[in-house]
Amino acid sequence: MSGMIPEKQKAVQLIAPDELRLNREKPVFSPGPYQILCRVEAVGLCFSDLKLLKQFSEHVRKGDIQSGIDKKILDEVPSYVPGDKPTVPGHESVVIVCQVGEKVTDIETGARYLVQTDYRWLPNVNSNASFGYNFEGGLQQYVLMDQRIITSPDGDSMLIPASKELSASAVALVEPWACVEDSYAAMERRTLKAGGKMLVAAEGDIDQKLFLAFIKKYGNPGQITIVAKSAMLADIDIDVVNAADVSELDNAAFDDVIYFGADARTAAKLFPKVGTAGLLNIVQCDGKFGVDVETQIGRVHYGGIRVIGTTGSDPADSMQFIPKSGEIRKGDKINVIGAGGPMGVMHVIRNICQGVGDITVYAGDLDAERLEALSRIAKPLAQSNSVGYEPYDPSKGDPLTDVDYIAIMAPVPKIVADSISSCAEKGIINIFAGIPATVSGEIDLDAYIEKHLYFIGTSGSVLSDMKAVLAKVEAGKLDTNLSVAAICGLEGAVEGIRAVENRLIPGKIIVYPSVSDMGLITLEELKDKLPDVAAGLSGGLWTKQAEDRLLKK
Repeated sequence: MSGMIPEKQKAVQLIAPDELRLNREKPVFSPGPYQILCRVEAVGLCFSDLKLLKQFSEHVRKGDIQSGIDKKILDEVPSYVPGDKPTVPGHESVVIVCQVGEKVTDIETGARYLVQTDYRWLPNVNSNASFGYNFEGGLQQYVLMDQRIITSPDGDSMLIPASKELSASAVALVEPWACVEDSYAAMERRTLKAGGKMLVAAEGDIDQKLFLAFIKKYGNPGQITIVAKSAMLADIDIDVVNAADVSELDNAAFDDVIYFGADARTAAKLFPKVGTAGLLNIVQCDGKFGVDVETQIGRVHYGGIRVIGTTGSDPADSMQFIPKSGEIRKGDKINVIGAGGPMGVMHVIRNICQGVGDITVYAGDLDAERLEALSRIAKPLAQSNSVGYEPYDPSKGDPLTDVDYIAIMAPVPKIVADSISSCAEKGIINIFAGIPATVSGEIDLDAYIEKHLYFIGTSGSVLSDMKAVLAKVEAGKLDTNLSVAAICGLEGAVEGIRAVENRLIPGKIIVYPSVSDMGLITLEELKDKLPDVAAGLSGGLWTKQAEDRLLKK
């Protein structure tokens, strides 16, 4: 196969914030001893690509790797492009292996693989290394990977074998469907971090008996830092450090933060102290904030932080309202905000087909065409699964109230804030859209705590999610192609990214790097522009037959 590989290729490169270019002369890298050269079959465009587009080197996944691998290895990988180096976006990818180095094991030349994006064992300052971010992604004809980088410490490869009986689009779309699945299936921490770092900030007296019982029930931290006006925690078998003020403490340094009080300024200062995957427990001690509180809602998604609280004085009361996971529940009234967009479509279909009884899925979108396109798919699925489905335009009529589950597809802090008032007690608010980690929003924490609400948010997916969704697709239990709305070659990829940015297309756009000189074409336009390909559609939906017809042209 080496003789078939060109020296140059076409690639879409991001060279600066909001600067995309189609490079027709990008080198095809030859694999070193541990490296793998792949031909890219198909790539899905994602709203997350826009965050990289706008933030470029400031994006949390574009930073330099801090640990987890020898820097000398990184220097050997030309596709490692952190910081302000030009990158190739595209993380929803399926590839065919063309060449492997002599020291590569368990990767077959000619085999098809689904690419797992996240290298979570390779942290940078605020997130982790990722394919399509600080490593070049799939919006090119050939991509180079290094086995030492894409193999986890447990020995799991981020190249997942996939059947060639499926369409390439169906396999590529496993990644976004897995991100959707992870947002529901990810398990929540319902204890204190054993051996972790705890911060206790108190503006009044603390019932030491209650606090010690709380520690005993939910797990001992390794160290407790205390900022309090009066002495506390005498005779405790845990390392205790006293601090004069919250401002002198490092940011993102604590696994658990317990705040006894209800001062909005203090609460706002405490949010930055919560570490990645940390828990902030607000114990109001019968007080009230009385005003909206500046809250780091962006870190719910990107930092995995969680917020709980109680109106009383016992921090243990808050813990009982942490759900096991972000899964929908029997009888839930579910509101998907931004349902007509590519990811919203997946949330709606996923919940309709999840097998949870007595639910109603409300699909909200301002765009009538997107909502109509969604309903053509969702309505018959809801009928066959015996669940409720209600599309609506949020600009018309009264807003929904007493909602048990809200999934937010738009990265808008105000939508998160408004969701608190529309949620029923014990409601879950899934901040699926990635509000930047640096962005805060003012939140009614009094209502949030009183109603025992719970923010969740996940970024990307884990290997088990990818494998679970791929297994469903290969078994015929899930058709990821239901979300395909348009196709293009690399010549149409920039236009496609702009279409995602402007929410012009109600579904996913699939890029086929091997198809030359094809701009962006919606499935509705196929019958006029590519009638022989359109003949392979089924009920207007993308299929393997349509893809085969396209690739034969």
